[in-house]
Amino acid sequence: MNTKYYLPKTAQILIFILFPTLIFGQKNISANLTKYMQAQVEVNNFSGAVLVTKNGSVLLKKAYGLADYEWNIKNTVDTKFQLASVTKQFTAAAILLLVEKGKLSLTDHLSIFFPDYPKADSVTIHMLLSHSSGLAMGFKEVALSSISADSAYAEIKKMPYEFTPGTQTAYSNIGYYLLAKIIEKVSGEKYALFLRKNIFEKAGMKNTGISNNDSIISKKAKIYYRTEKGYIHNPYINWDVNIGHDGVYSTVEDLALWDNALYGTTILSEKTKKLMFTSYSSENWGYGFIINPFYNHGHQLIAHDGGFFGTMTSFNRFTDDKIFVTVLSNNESFSHIIGYGLSAIALQKEVELPYKHIQTKIDTTLYDKYAGKYGKVEILKIADKLYYNSKEMELVPESKTKFFRVDNNDRTIEFIQDQSGIFNSIIMTKGGVKEVVKRNNL
Repeated sequence: MNTKYYLPKTAQILIFILFPTLIFGQKNISANLTKYMQAQVEVNNFSGAVLVTKNGSVLLKKAYGLADYEWNIKNTVDTKFQLASVTKQFTAAAILLLVEKGKLSLTDHLSIFFPDYPKADSVTIHMLLSHSSGLAMGFKEVALSSISADSAYAEIKKMPYEFTPGTQTAYSNIGYYLLAKIIEKVSGEKYALFLRKNIFEKAGMKNTGISNNDSIISKKAKIYYRTEKGYIHNPYINWDVNIGHDGVYSTVEDLALWDNALYGTTILSEKTKKLMFTSYSSENWGYGFIINPFYNHGHQLIAHDGGFFGTMTSFNRFTDDKIFVTVLSNNESFSHIIGYGLSAIALQKEVELPYKHIQTKIDTTLYDKYAGKYGKVEILKIADKLYYNSKEMELVPESKTKFFRVDNNDRTIEFIQDQSGIFNSIIMTKGGVKEVVKRNNL
């Protein structure tokens, strides 16, 4: 992400004239964070809350949009949001607490707890934690049903493995659901109670808990997701079974308390945290976290994102820089992209503000010059359209050389021409952060 690129002075002047407010400097981080989020609200209709801290000092803490569309109730910094897969880190922490107490081992097999589960003798706790069990992603249909906990387990058992346990890596919600059930079996307590007593209360997280189908939770945001006809209510989610991989709700302030707790030993020992924050695969999975993912800006990062229908969340710990960034949304805003942009600003990188992308018509014969591979990105030309990696992600022109992704306006591709007239690189912009990628085989 540190690659530099240079434009001719005439191009620089033209950009300044056309977009005088799009690129800002590094003098006032808090002001730039505020500008960026205000643009996310005005351009992309962000709804949720964000918190950015450095060395424990708040750089930005603010809520936007509505917690309840019908009653026009605004989100606040103490609004509670579903965390989706950010839940996984709490499940992992609970398992590791049981390991510390000698109640189980990372090498224990699934068969100890669920002897009737297929291939249970081949799956270890470590595999479940590190997404190397071979268990499927799964769960959407079960989570949206009114099925009982026992019936849910019976249905999940029927889902086939994707590969032989321990031979590959693939993200699995089923693995973390089973970890939640193991917590209950080993501790003798409900998952929600164990996490409250052993993690949330110890970290001072008074506004954090586990969702269920009955409880009324004060200041909890309703969730809305996008359709072609606009926002609609989230579907019914069965919180009796949708646990382990999902289920925790929290606030941005409580998540900052959790971030702080992870620097100490109140909850987990240094030895255990080292296990949690170790990468166990080429995909960088630790236990409940991803370690130094590709979006780390070249800095040490421990992170996890989440998304399920209208819920979108992002949790980012830049541990060497002592920077914490979390973004929680209740209307399917792209929290992971916003978190990426906010992180870049906190790290004093230049970031382009969101702006309205307007489609224009261009000569589509140019597309032949653009198609090709740029690093890990493939630009495809199919008929008279351009696509990013697959036909699912169309690129729409806003100029002769610049395109935005139809699925996410905050992601753009600009084709750069060398002196000989060959388009030899692209500028990829994600959340306002620019990266230059050279064309392959030139």
